[in-house]
Amino acid sequence: MVSVLAVAPRQVPVAFAAIGRTEGSREVQVRARVAGIIEQQLYSEGDAVQAGAPLFRLERAPFEIDLAQARAAFAQETARHDLAQQELARLKGLADRRAISQKEADQAASGARQSAAAAQMAQARVRQAELNLSYTQVNAPIGGVTGRAQQSIGSLVSPTAESALLTTLTRAHPLWVRFALSEAEFSGLRRNAGKAAEVRLELADGTVYPAPGRINFSGSTVDAATGTVQMRAELPNPKLELLPGQYVRVQVVAGTQQAIVVPQTAVSQGQGGRFVWLVSAEGKAIQRPIRAGNWLAGNWVVEDGLKAGDSVIVDNLIRLRPGIAVQVKNAS
Repeated sequence: MVSVLAVAPRQVPVAFAAIGRTEGSREVQVRARVAGIIEQQLYSEGDAVQAGAPLFRLERAPFEIDLAQARAAFAQETARHDLAQQELARLKGLADRRAISQKEADQAASGARQSAAAAQMAQARVRQAELNLSYTQVNAPIGGVTGRAQQSIGSLVSPTAESALLTTLTRAHPLWVRFALSEAEFSGLRRNAGKAAEVRLELADGTVYPAPGRINFSGSTVDAATGTVQMRAELPNPKLELLPGQYVRVQVVAGTQQAIVVPQTAVSQGQGGRFVWLVSAEGKAIQRPIRAGNWLAGNWVVEDGLKAGDSVIVDNLIRLRPGIAVQVKNAS
């Protein structure tokens, strides 16, 4: 006793399947920008943090001393500039009355300009010292999930050495998925939907990720070695259910078409490819090779090999042999 399904064309999505891998929509390396000893680690590895959140704190004392010295030098140059301005004003009055030579007045004006430049340079050194001091607290440049700390508390780090890398940050919401389509599939995608196509994921355990995504990048060249075009899709991931680095099945849906669909359990695989069992008009089992297209939930889209009205056997396939008589009941 077998169950059969009378197949008929119905509206199904135009879909292309591929294997993809997830990645963060932004992935950055957090590096030390000044040399110093790590005094504190201010986050727990694997935590989600906001942009600007403190991650590490380096030793501040040497940079506080540099800042104090720079401010003192700036105050000294400012005082010299004030004195030069006063001297210029006094000598200018004397020069106007021809009490001194014009050369002395010009020298005073040049000295005032030089002192002004020296004061500006000292002010720039103060700003540089303030900036270096601010770099002793390493903040998150973006919001995301923190990685493993690459340096321990007490380590000496330097921006010019390998020790500069402190940790990594990955933004997993939204998430990106990279995959590739064949040249023919890519042409079909462009013809039917382009970047407006909907992207869905099937996870390793067979569950379908509930939130669809959209294509946000398609390659401009065909890889000569593989004959594929690189693609990338963006999906929402607010609960961080997907992690960067996962392998997933990608289904790109680009419109709809009329096609015959059969359950995956009705399709067998032989040396010549996929086939299904049909019930002939005489009530006997016969094999029919098919060309299966994409998967659709628990079904295969059949591109060739079946026509409307064919009776496809959907269970007890293991007992079937070509030409064997079968008893038929309608599939529920």
